[in-house]
Amino acid sequence: MRKAKAKYRGRDPLPEYDFSRGVRGEYARRFAEGTNLVKLEPDVAKVFRDSASVNRALRRLVGRGSRKRAV
Repeated sequence: MRKAKAKYRGRDPLPEYDFSRGVRGEYARRFAEGTNLVKLEPDVAKVFRDSASVNRALRRLVGRGSRKRAV
């Protein structure tokens, strides 16, 4: 019978993680900016092929065509 591996409970990273070439804060700005991700319900997602088609439909809905304007 094999011995079960003990769960790692320490604060230090696991030995298999190598951060020696990492750059501190490399993605901090992008992370701070956040995201504009919108999750579509499955029935709506079936109608639209991609984000461009969703954007076109939303622009038509709000009556802006394809021009950009500050909200």
